[in-house]
Order: sequence, then structure tokens, then C-alpha cells
Amino acid sequence: MKKQEPKTLSGFMELMPNEQIAFNKMLDVIKNTYENYGFVPIDTPVIEYSEVLLAKAGGETEKQLYRFLKGDKDLSLRFDLTVPLAKYVASRYNLLSFPFKRYQIGKVYRGERAQRGRFREFYQCDIDVIGDESLDINYDVVMVNVIYDIFKKLNIADFLIRINNRKLLIGFLELNNINNTDEVLRVIDKVSKVDKNSFIDLLKEVGLNDDQINKVINFIMFEGSNQDKLEFVTTFLGKNAKYDLGFEELKTVINSIENLKLDTNNYMIDLKLSRGLDYYTGTIYETVLKDYPQIGSVGGGGRYDDLASFYTDKKLPGVGISIGLTRLFDQLKEEGLITINESFEDVLIMPIGIEYDYPNIIAKTLRNSNIKASVYYGNKNIKQMMKYADKINAKYSLILGEEEINSKLLTLKNMKTFEQFKLKEEDVIKFIKEN
Repeated sequence: MKKQEPKTLSGFMELMPNEQIAFNKMLDVIKNTYENYGFVPIDTPVIEYSEVLLAKAGGETEKQLYRFLKGDKDLSLRFDLTVPLAKYVASRYNLLSFPFKRYQIGKVYRGERAQRGRFREFYQCDIDVIGDESLDINYDVVMVNVIYDIFKKLNIADFLIRINNRKLLIGFLELNNINNTDEVLRVIDKVSKVDKNSFIDLLKEVGLNDDQINKVINFIMFEGSNQDKLEFVTTFLGKNAKYDLGFEELKTVINSIENLKLDTNNYMIDLKLSRGLDYYTGTIYETVLKDYPQIGSVGGGGRYDDLASFYTDKKLPGVGISIGLTRLFDQLKEEGLITINESFEDVLIMPIGIEYDYPNIIAKTLRNSNIKASVYYGNKNIKQMMKYADKINAKYSLILGEEEINSKLLTLKNMKTFEQFKLKEEDVIKFIKEN
């Protein structure tokens, strides 16, 4: 019989166990931080009715769907966690308490061309706060706080949270008689990816004249401290109501963050941040690693006016952020910024010429003290068991033979330093925890 080649589709991440442990540790940091801020978990189906997923989306999104027929049902794999959230809130409106603070961590699917940093199956880690008719601006501040705490805890590299406001940008464009704001914002979103001449050409392509181009460039490229930038944008107040509201929102967010005493090196107003999607209507965020610009955004999000207008007449404004964990992990691993040499377990117990009853009891005692432990079963010699312990990167090996049973002193070996210790059974746990 011809053997089938064991191959994995491109764009789908498959990790070795030590890599998966490192991945899971990052996921746990994100999940625990979300919960510390009072966000509650939900889960939604991976497969949805295509008509539900495409109620608002279309165009490129529809082209990227993994879509199929099952009987007479038109089904698709979810392509993000926001549309399922909209369906969830709309269908449970009378059961939920608002503001509704949810988090969801799960896989999403996009049938796009797989390339460096882009996957077809990937984990998204989302939080959103959904209001009923209105939502206080201070929830926008919460998002910055959450992102700040997560990347401080991950401790992978120096990071920067870029903050802006879409009303401010759109209002500035309108007061300069630029009405095709969505097109221009999508161009502004590319400003960091192209040189100045190419950027000017792109603005000309969407219909801006030289005077408008100069004004846009002078506005979005203004440099200085956060307070310098707030002072700069006041010069355009009183000319456009949307601009004025965007300024007040941005000022409130920045001043509230400053009152929290976050490290000022880790956040800044960035007037060229636009997040090209027309989805966002107020505060917007993007997080980058300062010394690794090639990685691009490692998290982003913002404020939106209405989550579920395509499912319900209820006005449900919200604010949210998302971390693409699969892409982030892959890029960090490539840059050598995360430790992959993770230990599978703390202690591998090696029985030498004895029955398994006593080793099993020792293993249970260790586990009851939150020490990861397992027994090596099988007729192998000490050298073979040591080789296995080294391969699984166990921190310690615990040798149990007739000598150890008779002397009541167990042999604990540090698998990194190769030091051996003779310890009483009751001292093994204390020694491992202290070292």
C-alpha cells in the first residue's frame, strides 16, 4: 500500500511541544490580564451561516472565506471574532448586562495567500466593551491599560502604543475640503510603509491638490511630546464639530493615561495613525515593538459607533482591541525574542529494579504540591532514562532504587548542572521549590 505523505497545509501553524509550551504561556498572560480587568469569556462557533458572517462584510472578505455547502446549508468558517460577537450580542440583548465586557480567544480562518507573518488559520485574542446606546470614553483608556499590562508582563521587547482619534483626522480632512475621507485615510495608513514621494503620489491619485497635500503632511507628521501635540491640534479648533469632538476625546484619553502613571516611553499620540478601515469612529490604537519595526503591528483596535446594526435596530457602540497571537509568536520566534527551551516537566522519576507503587506515590505527592512529575515506565537502564529526561528537558531526575528505599534518602539530580543530592522524601518538595 502506498504511504500518504504526512504534510500540513501552508499557512497553518504546527508547533513542537516546547514551542507550544512557550505559546501557551503567552496565551495565559493575555487571558489572565483580560480577566484581571473584569472581562468575561465567551466562545462562538467556528462554523457559521455564510449569510450571518457576510451581513455587513463583502468584497475582499467574501473572497477570503472558507465557504462550503453541507446539504442545503451555506456555511463558512469565521474570519474574525468581531462579527460573531455582533451576532452574539444582538441575539442575547435581553439577557446581557451592559456595558458588556467580553473576551474571546480562538482560531479564525482566512483563505488568503500564505506568506511570512500571514496565516490562514490563526489565534486572535480579543476584548470588547459594548454599550447600550452610549459608552463612556473612559473605556477607551481601559484598552490602553490592558495592552500596556500585557506587554509589560510578556517582557519580550520595548513596545510603543500609538494612539489617535478618527474624528480628529476626518474633521481635519473635512475642514480642508477633502470629502473622500475613507480613501484618504487608507492612504494615510500606508505613510510608514512608503517613502515621501510615493506617499505624495498616492494622495494625488485620490484627488488631493498640492495645497491639501502639504496641509495633510504638516498635520500628520507633527512631532513633539503628547502635550505638544495636543497643543498643536488646538490651533484648528472651532472650525469643524467632528474635529472638536475628536480633540476632546483624545485629550481625555491621554490625560487619563498620564494620571495612571504609565511609563511615557510606552505610549504616544501619533497623528498619522489612521487604521484604514472605515469601521473605526473614535479612539484608535496600534502597538509596535520599537526595535523591530519589520514585525509591524502586534495589536490594535479602536472605538466604533455601532457593533450590530446589520442584526438589530439597537445602537450598540463599543471599543475593543485584538492581538493576533499566532502571527506575534511566529515573528518573535523568528527574531529570537522568546525562550523556546521550555521544560516539559519538573521531575522525571526513574525506578531502578523496583515495583512502581512507591514511585507512583512519590509522583502523586509532588503533583499535589504543584510540581510537574511523571514516572518513567518500561524496562530501560539508567543511561537510557537519563537520555530521555534530557530530551524532554526535565529540570530534575529522581532516582528510586532499593538503595534509596532502604536508606530513605532519594537521589535528586539537576539535569542542567548535573549536581546530585541525597534528600529525605519530605525535603524533596522544599528543595525543588526553593531552587
